[in-house]
Amino acid sequence: MNNRVDHRLAAPSLGRSRSVAAEYDAGLRAYMLSVYNYMLSGVLLTGMVALAMAYTGAVAALFNPATGAPSLLGWVVMLSPLAFVFLLGFRIQGMSEGKAQAMFWAFATVMGLSLSTIFLRYTGTSIATTFFATAAAFAGLSLWGYTTKRDLSGMGTFLIMGVVGLLVAMLLNLFLGSPALAFVISAVGVLIFAGLTAYDTQKIKEMYDYVAGTEMAGKSAIMGALTLYLDFVNMFSFLLNFLGQRE
Repeated sequence: MNNRVDHRLAAPSLGRSRSVAAEYDAGLRAYMLSVYNYMLSGVLLTGMVALAMAYTGAVAALFNPATGAPSLLGWVVMLSPLAFVFLLGFRIQGMSEGKAQAMFWAFATVMGLSLSTIFLRYTGTSIATTFFATAAAFAGLSLWGYTTKRDLSGMGTFLIMGVVGLLVAMLLNLFLGSPALAFVISAVGVLIFAGLTAYDTQKIKEMYDYVAGTEMAGKSAIMGALTLYLDFVNMFSFLLNFLGQRE
């Protein structure tokens, strides 16, 4: 059953038509604001957890401070975010909105534990500089994805294929340990997730047409936030390889 809301449809009255359009626009703005609020809150929670882990020394329980190599518990922490992503992706329709929110906050917390190693490898100044550079780029790209009239579906398909290739290259470089390949992976990673930021924003905006006025609207906003969160964190991580100054 197609629940898509066509906001162009209106009653014959011009006043009614404007009213319907205004109601749709207000609903879309509220929906997108909810997505961005979740996403921003998740990023801030991740950052605070990572910072607390680093400055209290708790990160040493998960990762070797000298080498950054994970302990057994560290491996569990590193793999846990992937489990949360799959759980939310495949089970969110059967969850209540409150449970989906709790899962999102738990995911952001575990991501903070996992990302705390960056404070072992990079200076605090370079981490802050990279974060704000990523935030500025993300804001511009997401705004473009939201406002552009161009259909980004074709670009999205290409970028998703690029992510698969990126993962293969990263796995390969685990064995090769090539600095040159690592540099290429980082450069390509920044470009891919920059493009995905715009693409995903457009798709999240379009999703509103299907969930407006339904019980899925709140959960859809959480999934949209998760998608943009992953775009932001991946872009930040790859960009840090360029801008980050080693300890």
